[in-house]
Amino acid sequence: MPEKSATRRPRVGLFVTCLVDLMRPSVGFAAVKLLEDAGCIVDVPSQTCCGQPAFNSGDRANARAIAEKTIAAFERFDYVVAPSGSCAGQIRKHYPELFQGDPNLAPRAAKLADKTYELVSFLVDVMGVTGVEATFSGDVTYHDSCSGLRELGVKSQPRMLLSSVEGLKLVEMKENEVCCGFGGTFAVKYGDISDSIVSKKTENVSDSGAHTLLAGDLGCLMNMAGKLQREGKTVEVRHVAEVLAGMTDTPPIGAPAEAAE
Repeated sequence: MPEKSATRRPRVGLFVTCLVDLMRPSVGFAAVKLLEDAGCIVDVPSQTCCGQPAFNSGDRANARAIAEKTIAAFERFDYVVAPSGSCAGQIRKHYPELFQGDPNLAPRAAKLADKTYELVSFLVDVMGVTGVEATFSGDVTYHDSCSGLRELGVKSQPRMLLSSVEGLKLVEMKENEVCCGFGGTFAVKYGDISDSIVSKKTENVSDSGAHTLLAGDLGCLMNMAGKLQREGKTVEVRHVAEVLAGMTDTPPIGAPAEAAE
């Protein structure tokens, strides 16, 4: 891990993620604000997918090809940060696996993996951020996304920062660590099972009484927001970065099109 200097601001390459780029750019802007407020110099290099869909589908050849491009794009930075536990987990945990035994790419993949973090855990664990200057009115509940929790240990960090948001009250839902049913290509391959899982999740969200649902992975959030909308429930859904950055002017995730007009 690169050492922080008292006089040198760390250079962070922001891995935006496909879903943020295409579906929710506000999360990327919120990530930039949080990183800059923490003292980082942020750059967004030209990038593609992290390769997780191909990797999870067993397509190692394409996963490797995509990973090579990511390594080349990001290895010049002090750190790589993603507003997604799943994408950060892919780079940190699975890139070394993809290139195991490759004398050229294995050390480069390992070096990139060592300096790659999920956004909120980077702020807390690396930059030492203990609070943010933001306000948000109302009760929220938090879903622990599978990859962030199980691969990267993201659990206490978002809760610590949320506790510093003025006006916000965190209400824990039942089974907050249980999968939402998205799982990337899992939701496509096993739609009925996925729907059953997310139905239980939205039931727990509603039972919490919270007005807003937060999480750190956009795929999970879109999955849960879609189900909540189909069920006619009024819980708002947002990425945790938007709340921590105080950037909640955009409509909630999954809001009807007319709400954005």
